[in-house]
Order: sequence, then structure tokens, then C-alpha cells
Amino acid sequence: MSLDHVILDPASGSRMMYFDKEDQRVLFGDIRQESHVLCDGRALEIKPAMLMDFAQLPFADGSFKMVVFDPPHLLRAGPKSWQSAKYGKLNVDWREMLAKGFTECFRVLDDWGTLVFKWNETQIRVSEILALTDMKPVCGHQSGLRSNTHWIVFLKPPAPHTPEIKP
Repeated sequence: MSLDHVILDPASGSRMMYFDKEDQRVLFGDIRQESHVLCDGRALEIKPAMLMDFAQLPFADGSFKMVVFDPPHLLRAGPKSWQSAKYGKLNVDWREMLAKGFTECFRVLDDWGTLVFKWNETQIRVSEILALTDMKPVCGHQSGLRSNTHWIVFLKPPAPHTPEIKP
């Protein structure tokens, strides 16, 4: 990891939401590295700078100023589904997987760092997802044609200071 990487995206997929898909401030990670041709003939590349599992991030505590967390949101999608290829698919243990993802994203986030979370609730309500973390969101916004996509911002407070006990 370069010292220039101050932002982590551990589930970046094809980097769809980025204005600059090669932004040097962002470490683009994903558990997948694959290529697909979508139903309309477009190429889809999942090519992370680093392979990683967002439920077990290989970084020290407090390594990043910002984390962008856009995990897969589909439970039901066919094996050759373009949506599954584009967004990934959740496992049957999705609650545990996403809870670990939140824990890891907050762990690698620096004190007062920002977590930007994106969720599409076509199959799972955002309230079920927010119940998987104890962190309190600051603000959010619904977007998309049917307002199914939620953008939610968290701010990580510093850990409570424990005074040293001297003998």
C-alpha cells in the first residue's frame, strides 16, 4: 500500500461510482478478480488493485481516513445474472458477513474518519443492515429511480481513553 492511499474501498467491484477510476488516493480492493460481457455487449472488469475480503482486512487499526463500503446487496440472483456479475452476491450467512465487514471497516478507519456506506434495498431493507453495527449514522440520502439506493455517512469517534494505572 502506498502512503498516498488515504481511502479504502474493500468491495470496489468495477469502480462504477468513481469519477476517476484510477484515483491514487483510493486503494481499490475486492474479493473477486474477473471479466464479463454483459447482456448488452459491454465489457465488465472487476480488477482490484489488491484482492481482499472485507470481513478480514489485512491492515492495521486506524490505517485510513475514509472507507467506502459498498458490499454486495443481492441474495437472489442467477449464476449467469448480469446483476450478480456487476454487484456480487451475498452468502447465506450474509448477516454475519456484513456485521464483520462493518467491524473491519471501522477498525481500519482512523479516529474521526468517515465511512461512506452504500446499500440498495431491493432485496434486504436498509434497517436490517444498519442493525448489524453499533455505530450511529450521521446523515444519508436515498437515490435512484425508486429511491432504493441509500447513501449513509458515519463518523468514527475515538475510542474512550483508558487512564494508565500505575503501581
